[in-house]
Amino acid sequence: MRFVRYGEAGQEKPGLLDANDRLRDLSAHITDLSGPALAPESLSKLAALDPANLPTVEGKPRLGPCVAGIGKFICIGLNYSDHAAETGATVPSEPIIFMKASSAITGPNDNVTIPRGSEKTDWEVELAVVIGKTAKYVSEAEALDYVAGYCVTNDVSERAFQTERSGQWTKGKSCDTFGPIGPWLVSKDEVPDPQNLGMWLKVNGETMQNGSSKTMVYGVAFLVSYLSQFMSLHPGDVISTGTPPGVGMGQKPPRYLKAGDIVELGIEKLGSQRQTFVTDH
Repeated sequence: MRFVRYGEAGQEKPGLLDANDRLRDLSAHITDLSGPALAPESLSKLAALDPANLPTVEGKPRLGPCVAGIGKFICIGLNYSDHAAETGATVPSEPIIFMKASSAITGPNDNVTIPRGSEKTDWEVELAVVIGKTAKYVSEAEALDYVAGYCVTNDVSERAFQTERSGQWTKGKSCDTFGPIGPWLVSKDEVPDPQNLGMWLKVNGETMQNGSSKTMVYGVAFLVSYLSQFMSLHPGDVISTGTPPGVGMGQKPPRYLKAGDIVELGIEKLGSQRQTFVTDH
């Protein structure tokens, strides 16, 4: 199933796309796509619904982040061998973990704001994993049982803030609007192999990233298990799993985003995003 949240920012309603890509309203069945609604039993009930019996949403409303009430936005760094190579970094012996502030989360097609003082705002198409039930000390073999589904995220990054101003990466990753999520939350049954998904990103129509989750160093099941050894993962938590090569800092010379640039990105089976980058006045 392809779940969405639609409507003005802060007033989104839950919905789904039917087989003909018509938007259907789910408000009579769940209050939002968050927490309890993402549990396996809840998703099973939603899967049993006949979309034809759900109200059709007319027009083309704004799509919000496809998950609400995200408690933790966990990111994995240097998780693609070919991306690590382009940045001159070595593949880490264990996953690099950093957090992205939940206040960075925005809709998949909303404008992204380049923060004040930024000269190195960059793009990263990433596969995000959405947790469906609490995971603590889970094995890799059972890890996918705790996943509700998958979505696209753009891990927008300010490289100078991230790497040149000391401390952790978080401050270069957490600027407002630096976390577009969506357009859809795709249930895991629609994605039988998350390690075989094509990924792409364009800047002003020019393809910059054209990769695959095949080159992920640490796969989805490993990451869910690994993270659960250090912290409980709760329904609605999001794990952004890293990016393939082609980011701005890896270009020769490096290339960064400026006001007016349009970034389009997508992942096979999970839909696409489109953002216009604007300045923060």
